[in-house]
Amino acid sequence: DVQLVESGGGSVQDGGSLRLSCSTAGNIVSRYCMGWFRQAPGKSREAVAAYYRGSRDTYYDDSVKGRFTVSRDNTKDTLYLEMNSLKTEDTAVYYCATVDGHTARGQGTQVTVS
Repeated sequence: DVQLVESGGGSVQDGGSLRLSCSTAGNIVSRYCMGWFRQAPGKSREAVAAYYRGSRDTYYDDSVKGRFTVSRDNTKDTLYLEMNSLKTEDTAVYYCATVDGHTARGQGTQVTVS
């Protein structure tokens, strides 16, 4: 797998905001359908949002609709996840990866909401 690098995680209070970034030197984000995933302790990984390259459509899990926004900057080959109105249940390690599940993925960044 090609490595992606996430950043922007941290600790915020309930109702706060964070912006996650996902980048690579391998010209991946602009060429593939990309997604954000998260995994909370004791839970399986779940898809949070996705950005489809061709149609530029976006997908959001029901739990984050209206609060999270996924976007992409092709000039920087970077994927973003703007997270607003954060809730304690959003606490998890957030990962970016290609939607195909095998081309590229990151190591994750911790988001803690208290």
